[in-house]
Amino acid sequence: MSRTRTALLAALAMIAGTAGAAAAAIPADVGVAAIPCSVDYKVQSQWGAGFTGAVTITNNSAAKSSWAVKWSYAGNQQVTSGWNAKLSQSGTAVTAANESYNASLPSGGSVSFGFNASYSGTNALPTTFTLDGVTCNVDDGGGGGGDPTDPPAGTKADNPYAGAKVYVNPEWAAKAAAEPGGSRISNQPTGVWLDRIAAINGVNGGMGLRDHLDEALVQKGTGELAVQLVIYNLPGRDCAALASNGELGATEIDRYKSAYIDPIAAILADPKYAGLRIVTTVEIDSLPNLVTNVTPRPTMTANCDTMKANGNYVKGVGYALNKLGDVPNVYNYVDAGHHGWLGWDDNFGASADMFKLAATAEGATVADVHGFIVNTANYSALKEDHFTINDTVNGSSVRLSKWVDWNRYVDELSYAQAMRNQLVSIGFESGIGMLIDTSRNGWGGTARPTGPGATTSVDTYVDGGRYDRRIHLGNWCNQSGAGLGERPKAAPAAGIDAYVWIKPPGESDGSSTAIPNDEGKGFDRMCDPTYTGNPRNNNNLSGALPNSPLSGHWFSAQFQELMKNAYPAL
Repeated sequence: MSRTRTALLAALAMIAGTAGAAAAAIPADVGVAAIPCSVDYKVQSQWGAGFTGAVTITNNSAAKSSWAVKWSYAGNQQVTSGWNAKLSQSGTAVTAANESYNASLPSGGSVSFGFNASYSGTNALPTTFTLDGVTCNVDDGGGGGGDPTDPPAGTKADNPYAGAKVYVNPEWAAKAAAEPGGSRISNQPTGVWLDRIAAINGVNGGMGLRDHLDEALVQKGTGELAVQLVIYNLPGRDCAALASNGELGATEIDRYKSAYIDPIAAILADPKYAGLRIVTTVEIDSLPNLVTNVTPRPTMTANCDTMKANGNYVKGVGYALNKLGDVPNVYNYVDAGHHGWLGWDDNFGASADMFKLAATAEGATVADVHGFIVNTANYSALKEDHFTINDTVNGSSVRLSKWVDWNRYVDELSYAQAMRNQLVSIGFESGIGMLIDTSRNGWGGTARPTGPGATTSVDTYVDGGRYDRRIHLGNWCNQSGAGLGERPKAAPAAGIDAYVWIKPPGESDGSSTAIPNDEGKGFDRMCDPTYTGNPRNNNNLSGALPNSPLSGHWFSAQFQELMKNAYPAL
């Protein structure tokens, strides 16, 4: 997948106006190699008496173990707070020094930080910056709308899974291997979930992000290796569910940026890990909610209305894509729901547009998106073999069946390929690839149909032939009868980068009863097998397994059922 980079040299001597990006004149005969450092200074937002600034510094000289950036204001601007750097000010002179976690600045590497400041009158942009006393040029951040901190074109694999091993999480592998029969799959690669700030350094003595990356280097050996991370901690997370609510309140976007995304980005940018292919699954269960679960939809929730109004899902995803996308060996895949959520006409195109909105927010560009992932932690069948969306029974389309219910898609493969085409058509790069989470969508075992259903009606035809045995497509919590799906593999179908196990089999979707906890996780009735439903599952039974623990906690009974109903069989 190609990436665009704006010209490093800025030909502007000054910028008029009170907001934008700073630029300095550079002699025409100065080559890139001669510039010791470059700075991208932006005013991201501005109000009556204050503004938010964002600075990215790129070091083109020798690697540094610590750094300090300095500039001076022409007016009365006063820095009041900052993140990702230690900021101080004396008179008009500002100093931004490294934090402990981002002190290392390799040659060719970049680091970003931000701040809030007050001012009155005009907010003139600084014209001169230094890095450790050496004057830098100032990048105008323009030139085609690219991101000047993005890696140069041609530095990435088109498909990060092609020709690469994939990281096996030792913590999940140990739990799987401890189960009777679990050693049959404990060597499979699964996603590493960073579902709260504490997960960055490790929860309850467990492995943190650096621990996983260090272990990935060991597993890599001399070949290529992809490691799969789940970025999952938006403010007001998963607004239409309770079991997967997170630690950050609806308004805590600044904390999301400074305490969650920035430290992750700093770790991923460590040159030590430059040889890994780092695949990020960015914020599942977020953006589609802004289309399907807001007013005036009958499925609306007040929480989703709040998140659409405050814009923090869009801002958070954009910020994550921008910061993570600046790391040359990171491959961002944005969550794109599943066919049983977004496959209807009034959801499909609107969701793609929402993804585009987020991918161009907070400094991100479409070049920060390597692809999209569908069916994350869900159960939708990969491919239904016994009926297609074009079938008719006695003159009636299968779209009239209760199961399909006017959807345009019957499985994840057809949905993923169609969504990819839609995304390219609205401006995403033509090389984007799709991932499909097949960890729990096998639907094997004795209940798996071997042929089409009876042609008595569209319902007997569809229900008798479908692999997906859920009561309703909207059921998502610890589904009874589910099985392991296709094992992870690279490039399995046109437009598909890989089948992946992002959701680690055996980890619960949510508790079947209320369980007090300090993880911010609520009790969602969709995880209660006695619950008779809501508009999002057309008021059907939830289909959930009983006696389930909190989301993310080990659920042995489900793990055993997933192995029993695996397809292909174990």
